[in-house]
Amino acid sequence: MHVSSTAKRRTFSTLLLASVSILAVTAIPVMSYGQTADNGATEATETTDTGDGITLDPIRVEDQATSQAGDPTPPVYSGGQVATGGRVGVLGNQDNLDTPFATTSYTSELIKNQQAEDIADVVDNDPSVTNSYSYGGFGNNFTIRGFALDSDDIALDGMYGTAPRQIVAIEMYDRVEVLKGASTFLNGVPPGSSGVGGTINLVPKRATDNPITSLTTSYGASSQGGGHLDVGRRFGKEDRFGVRTNFVYRDGETAIDDEDRTTKLGSIALDYRGEKTRVTLDAAINEQNIDHGRTPINLGSTLTAIPDAPSSDFNYNSEWTYNDMQDTFAQLRAEYDVTDTTMVYAAVGGRHMEEEGGYSTPTLTSTDGTADYGGSVIKREDENISALTGIRQQFETGPVKHEVNLGTSGIWQKNHQAYEFYSTATGGGNIYGSHPADHSPTVTFARGDFDNMPLRDTTKMTSYFLADTLTFWNDRIHLTGGVRHQKINVTTFDLATGAETENYNDSAVSPVAGIVGNITDQWSVYANYAEGLQKGETAPNTAINTGETLAPYKSEQYEIGAKADYGVVGAGIALFQTSKPAAYTDQTTQIYAADGEQENRGIELTVFGEPVKGIRILGGFTIYDSELSGTAGGTNDGNTPSGVPDYVAKLNLEYDLPFLAGATINARLIHTASQYANEANTLSIPSWTRLDLGARYTTEVHEYPVTIRANIENVTDSDYWASANGGYLTMGAPLTAKISLTADF
Repeated sequence: MHVSSTAKRRTFSTLLLASVSILAVTAIPVMSYGQTADNGATEATETTDTGDGITLDPIRVEDQATSQAGDPTPPVYSGGQVATGGRVGVLGNQDNLDTPFATTSYTSELIKNQQAEDIADVVDNDPSVTNSYSYGGFGNNFTIRGFALDSDDIALDGMYGTAPRQIVAIEMYDRVEVLKGASTFLNGVPPGSSGVGGTINLVPKRATDNPITSLTTSYGASSQGGGHLDVGRRFGKEDRFGVRTNFVYRDGETAIDDEDRTTKLGSIALDYRGEKTRVTLDAAINEQNIDHGRTPINLGSTLTAIPDAPSSDFNYNSEWTYNDMQDTFAQLRAEYDVTDTTMVYAAVGGRHMEEEGGYSTPTLTSTDGTADYGGSVIKREDENISALTGIRQQFETGPVKHEVNLGTSGIWQKNHQAYEFYSTATGGGNIYGSHPADHSPTVTFARGDFDNMPLRDTTKMTSYFLADTLTFWNDRIHLTGGVRHQKINVTTFDLATGAETENYNDSAVSPVAGIVGNITDQWSVYANYAEGLQKGETAPNTAINTGETLAPYKSEQYEIGAKADYGVVGAGIALFQTSKPAAYTDQTTQIYAADGEQENRGIELTVFGEPVKGIRILGGFTIYDSELSGTAGGTNDGNTPSGVPDYVAKLNLEYDLPFLAGATINARLIHTASQYANEANTLSIPSWTRLDLGARYTTEVHEYPVTIRANIENVTDSDYWASANGGYLTMGAPLTAKISLTADF
């Protein structure tokens, strides 16, 4: 097994943070704490952190909303799997019924009960999201409403630039919030310029009103063992101070042959909630080590059809491949109530990332599975700083209430990099059989020094925003209008000489408008117009305007929808249309320009809650009508973009067994329609269906709640291509069994 020197150094830093975090918690006087299985359900309802399939009380959930530090996190909804609302960018946390956007916030209870290990495991529940791997690598990538969301563009507590890159260990987070639709005004331009179809925001766990001491041991196929310690306390006058720590270690071979993964996480969350002041500080080290990982598959230009997927657990990648990733990050947020109607807020955070990987992504060249195997070693370090500050002011003009939000935000990034590429082994392996044990010794291309990596690029993104939400007609109409002025400056350097090769400096204005009408206390309808913004691309050497950087790409979104909330069950329906520019080199003029367009239209339906006591439901479907236009020479006009299925349907059901108190069974069904793998629509992958089953049992051992969970993903062990996002193939995971035991003290 490959173990880099960088990985060895990281082990100490992870253990150090975890040890300090645990020491800080245990040094606090422990309040007396007793809990039965029944009042454990009450705590889970209130905090979303200890529920284990016991019926939730939606009324008690609502009462706990204001106990959170910072901008109050919306309470858990009936059933415990989602929340009643979430963060809507700079507009703050809002109830679903009152926002002109489609959002879903998945809770830590769902994360624990499904034994999720990363973001992809959580959004497997969302019908608007599909999962894939990053190009040539092992990181998580997503599509929301048919548009890519890169792992670089995940937000942490409402701010870009500080969340871990590639793979996020999910155990330190209380919520995974999915906001669907263009959101440049709400969140600013993400660092990687993706996220046209939606964004994902991570909300860290923080100390709750009740003490938490939870220990989980887990084991998964084929030999993944690990543990998770979660400790939280409040202390001081009126319990104003809080501390929460999470420590995770998981290691061993996955259900994919000879793929070894190690996860290490140490985190601490501090908070203060005073009468007028609220402060949170979140810090963590997130480390991932992968040996002989199974990457996506590239498609050769001569391929005439995509062959069937190999056996679900077969590892077709080269044996020498690896990836070591460590993110160290912290984020501070503060709010102060100047008056009853005026609040000022500020946040600042930073992230240091170290990554080293050896890659050998196969390129499929024949329908018999023959593939070319190249090779590369890439080393990278990132340094990010993010900041946000603003003011929210409430006032009235006659019968109209206003909430004005004025602020500014910025992201500053530095990326150092070095790499080596090795000669390709043409026809060197087969995705059904043998593959190279090592890369070629011949270096074909190299840049930078691995021991002293040169600066590759710097990125500066700054913006100013202003919004006003008007509420009138007995608080039943909410009208929001806003504008954000965004500046993007990216400077690129030659890794060999250090000379500046490109300086991109442009700006654009991104407006938003939305309206919500609360028809009744249970129903609302809404509409919005929003724009997305992306950095313009640079013309290639084959164009006559080579080196020219295009103006920022502006995407447009129109959406209407309705939402329902009956206290125990909720639902939402949305019709959306999003258009995104696409650039190419004109075959006649040889000019590179953004003359093309991808338009995704669709309808999505979601449902959630506990309509009958002991029966919980979560899921929905999304139907797409996606089309390319203005393509080079009109060749692909009217075709479907790669990686966008005609529809996606997901349904998760839980049932509390009436004859065995504390026992719950669950099932999840995911179906994705066929997808094209190229813009010419000559290559495609078939539709696929995945069935997951699980069960859990909560009891007491010496008066302490104990929960046993067992989950099996891909019960039928189906072999399938899961995604063609980006024009490459991500394979579905094999049958994966997980079992865990959690004790709450």
